[in-house]
Amino acid sequence: MKEAITKYLRYLKVERNASPHTITSYENDLTQFLEFCAQYFDSSDSEVDLQAVERLTIRLWLGELSEEGMAKSSIARKVAAVRSFFKYSFKRGMVEQNPAHLLIVPKKDQPLPKTVNSEDLSRMMELAPGDNPQSAQDRAILELFYSTGIRLSELVSLDIDEVNFDLKQVKVMGKGAKQRIVPLGSSSVTALKRHLQTRKELYGTRTDRDARSALFLAAHGQRIYPRAVQRLVNDYLTRASEVTQKSPHVLRHSFATHLLDRGADIRVIKELLGHSNLASTQVYTHTSVERLKNVYELAHPRAKS
Repeated sequence: MKEAITKYLRYLKVERNASPHTITSYENDLTQFLEFCAQYFDSSDSEVDLQAVERLTIRLWLGELSEEGMAKSSIARKVAAVRSFFKYSFKRGMVEQNPAHLLIVPKKDQPLPKTVNSEDLSRMMELAPGDNPQSAQDRAILELFYSTGIRLSELVSLDIDEVNFDLKQVKVMGKGAKQRIVPLGSSSVTALKRHLQTRKELYGTRTDRDARSALFLAAHGQRIYPRAVQRLVNDYLTRASEVTQKSPHVLRHSFATHLLDRGADIRVIKELLGHSNLASTQVYTHTSVERLKNVYELAHPRAKS
């Protein structure tokens, strides 16, 4: 089974062009399942027989995860990983029957996306006036997140030549290697231009060919990496807002929700976010309804008895 998992992960990377995040998540999930199977069959990881795994084996594992208090969303992801793995194994002739074929995915909890109001976002931008190279880059990153709604992985992979100032747009490489064009607001254009004027001053000991083409740079001059951006956003949101979640994804949520609140077509928002289906975007309609309810309860004289 261990060898089959290795082949499956290589298949995800080479043939399916899955994102590094997806591959890492599936690897962790399948490794955890393998460890359960080794204990269940009383064998070592490398000796677990793939053919011996039955639907009951998988259900017992999922039951154990549920008893440990794991969130339904996490369990659902693990189910997806196991189903995909056994589908691959069955098609490649590694198993005679697919034990995960009719495995039921637990219904996920759907918490509403956390957002930051426009006043706090304006305050956050003012905390990075752009009066030095680092501050200019910080401001450009924050403005770009809120102006475009792009994902963290998409921002760190951006190159300078993917920004078109004449057309005020940026070319983004999304999930599944799908490219899309996203318009830039005037504030983000101004911030990006200011950043590029002093960007070379951020070069350092790790500045290589890749870094010279990168739009944003980390502390030692290499291409910026996700953790550095997460820390940056967390720091600015902590100082500017009381929102409980302080991540780049909160800025993405805010981008989509504010567009919807101001009358943007949800199908347009879907394209801007790079969602493959409309269902992923519709969560923001619930956020807007909740906002309407809050305003109604505060403003209408007979909203509360």
